[in-house]
Amino acid sequence: MPALSNATLQRLDPRIAVPRYDRREVTPGIVHIGVGGFHRAHQAMYLDELMNRGEALDWGIVGVGVLPGDRRMHEVLAAQDHLYTLVVKHSGGEREPRVIGAMLDYLFAPDDPEAVIERMADPAIRIVSLTVTEGGYNFHPVSGEFDIDNRDVQHDLDNPEASRTVFGLVVEALVRRRARGLAPFTIMSCDNIQGNGEVARRMFAAFARARDPALGEWLETEVAFPNAMVDRITPVTQADDIAELAGEFGVEDAWPVVCEPFTQWVLEDHFACGRPALEQVGVQLVEDVVSYELMKLRLLNASHQALCYFGTLAGYRYAHEVCRDPLFVDFLLGYMRHEGSPTLAPVPGVDLEQYRQTLIERFANPEIKDTLARLCAESSDRIPKWLVPVIREQLEAGGEIRRSAAVVASWARYAEGVDEQGEPIAVVDRLKEELMALAAENRTRPTAFIGNRELFGDLVEHERFRDAYLAALESLHERGARATLETLVGE
Repeated sequence: MPALSNATLQRLDPRIAVPRYDRREVTPGIVHIGVGGFHRAHQAMYLDELMNRGEALDWGIVGVGVLPGDRRMHEVLAAQDHLYTLVVKHSGGEREPRVIGAMLDYLFAPDDPEAVIERMADPAIRIVSLTVTEGGYNFHPVSGEFDIDNRDVQHDLDNPEASRTVFGLVVEALVRRRARGLAPFTIMSCDNIQGNGEVARRMFAAFARARDPALGEWLETEVAFPNAMVDRITPVTQADDIAELAGEFGVEDAWPVVCEPFTQWVLEDHFACGRPALEQVGVQLVEDVVSYELMKLRLLNASHQALCYFGTLAGYRYAHEVCRDPLFVDFLLGYMRHEGSPTLAPVPGVDLEQYRQTLIERFANPEIKDTLARLCAESSDRIPKWLVPVIREQLEAGGEIRRSAAVVASWARYAEGVDEQGEPIAVVDRLKEELMALAAENRTRPTAFIGNRELFGDLVEHERFRDAYLAALESLHERGARATLETLVGE
């Protein structure tokens, strides 16, 4: 069985699509920080598609890992000449594998931060893109302020040439480009944050300003930060995915990526040093991305939170199991129609009811096997950004908030660490200890969880939200997840 590499590409099963371009002709144009499954199923796939058309050969990707856990990705990709297999899983069971060749190199910053900084300082690099997760932007979930006291941030301010964070690495590269008379690259966020480009601008500028006030002002005014909405369900690669690729298609790939057929990228056309012709491969280039990103964050992402805690408590373990249960579907559609959607402005070219139905169909794809554990992870970075804004806007407008309040209650119940069958729940969150300590008080001090102002601000003081939350939490304790949903749907 051939191991995936440049040398074996032409010997792969003909059912596996391979790059139609000569990778030796591709040169770097993008540095991407945070190479995970989503980037490899999304941005890298779009670049690969362009290259298959003979375009964008000067926009090859150099990946960068900044976290200690990224070392394995560095090693795996290096052993495969930075190739990997993307397997699209259709709901009927069909598999659509293709090898992606757009990534040329991968640098592991903890081993050699200087190499990363100099790569970004290279004039050939015109875009630095990011998928560093919602928590990677280092801002307070309520105030939105940059956490300048973060230990690694302080280290980078004192040691810019040995930076540990994305902020230190990127800003030092910009400093060097500026000193060399080179134009700054565009910083392109591809993370699920409202106004991700603007958030990135504020956070990088805050870091730069702490290093030198004039540098911060220059970065904020001279560097382009396009906003974007990105969408493709990409579950964590499992051992079964690796085994299936080997067994069915006869290729050894140590870290393939699996994803759903649907993909979308809406991108603000604001680049300082040019960009690939992404519109040729289905990317929507627009002047204003806000309506699209709010649609995705408040319908898709918030709905993932609406299903994952309730689903886990009820004994489900996969998103498709939840979304094949009519009770859960009714609840999700009710949230989307009556709470999420009223906070949205019109979205050009989108029928929201069709979009909502499509989301249910996507969630219900049994081939994706998207785990509820993945959707529940790092909730403290997700709920405040995706669901709390819906609650606040609905409270201000006098709209419905019962379902949203129930989702928060289901998170609090989930954080108790045991489901309704008595099975332990492995809570994964940067604030795990704090959250579980608060959840332990759910029965004796039921407002303890929402009293966390770091996550919820003053929501606990809003009587309508507080009452709906307490009713849902009590129902979850006394009657369970299904009965709680039946009441919410019935009302």
